[in-house]
Amino acid sequence: MSSLILNRLSRLCLKKPPVLGVRHLVGVRFLSETPLCHIYGVEHCENDHANKWRYSNMGRLMITDYSGPSCRTMVLEKTVLMSLMSETGTAGASYGWAFTLDCDGTPCLTNDLNPVVSESDECTIVLPDLVTLPHCQTKLVTNVAMSTSSPHDKDCILAVKFAGPQLSFCRPAQKKKEWVNIKIEDTGFFSSRVMYSKRDKKFAMPSEEGTHIGYWDLGGEDLKIPKNERFPGFNPELIYFGNVPELLMSEWERLESCCRSVELVESRTTGEMFMVKRFRWRNNYEGGRMEEYRIWVFKQSSSSASWYYTKNIGDLCIFLSNSEPFCLKASSHQKRKNSIYFVDKNERGIFTLGDDKYMTSSFHNFTAPYFIPPQSYLDANRSDRSHSP
Repeated sequence: MSSLILNRLSRLCLKKPPVLGVRHLVGVRFLSETPLCHIYGVEHCENDHANKWRYSNMGRLMITDYSGPSCRTMVLEKTVLMSLMSETGTAGASYGWAFTLDCDGTPCLTNDLNPVVSESDECTIVLPDLVTLPHCQTKLVTNVAMSTSSPHDKDCILAVKFAGPQLSFCRPAQKKKEWVNIKIEDTGFFSSRVMYSKRDKKFAMPSEEGTHIGYWDLGGEDLKIPKNERFPGFNPELIYFGNVPELLMSEWERLESCCRSVELVESRTTGEMFMVKRFRWRNNYEGGRMEEYRIWVFKQSSSSASWYYTKNIGDLCIFLSNSEPFCLKASSHQKRKNSIYFVDKNERGIFTLGDDKYMTSSFHNFTAPYFIPPQSYLDANRSDRSHSP
């Protein structure tokens, strides 16, 4: 196992970009764009007796292709490490790049889970050892976000939010990589998820209740990470809700019993920013499994501090998973407009805002609950010798 991992790490992106094509997936709408998909899991390669040793810890990647009006699950020839599907194997993802901690705790970025990247062009970027701040932890990751679609971009910044107070930033493309770490004192952000706003050129993070948003301006267009002593302070801004849903008291009480989470997502086609509040409840009639109950969407007004509840986001659809959330124009991708597509460890479904109900919902053990957004083949496969460590 260790030799297999070392073999993967030894590649370190020293290859030329592959020729564009649709070798690994069918149904791609545009030749220049990778498909929208969900990483479904892996199928163990146990029947390949000719390569039994090599495949003992490998599996064929399974995806659900969302690139058309319907979706279908398929098993690819592409193989990946089985460990990437474990609870601790993949800690987070952004643009198809997975943030992992290998067997000795070394943090890495890998595109192994991107279905359009062939095995010969898989790339692993080894990152510096994590620095744990006092009274913090760096074993459990809440999520990760990147400022660009490829960590090979010289301006790309990776943000890693750990469960608890610590948030860490790194430039993956720098030859001399280092982490910039900050400790958040406000306990209301300990379970929050970080995202990057291309419109504002800032990383942002909502509080657990959605009442405040913290921003990190890393130098505008230059996206510079300052030294720790000059790192901008964390001063969450209080936000105001122009309206809230009208519910009966019994319904409010039901929501109070739910597990809640809050995420920010940006529509890069329209420049709009949305706050998504999710409510999940335990269904004791189905063995106590957690299920999605309600999803609310608030839209940011021209005054950045004001947000308004809406049931209409127009020709847009939002994708929520363990990856950084993203928003697409529905008609351009043959998806259901005004909807939320979501996946977590045991449920995958679609929530239509106007109808305020689920259109579909299925339950399964999704070992890799990650949506991968469509992106250009150049972004998905790009590598550069000058960016190797």
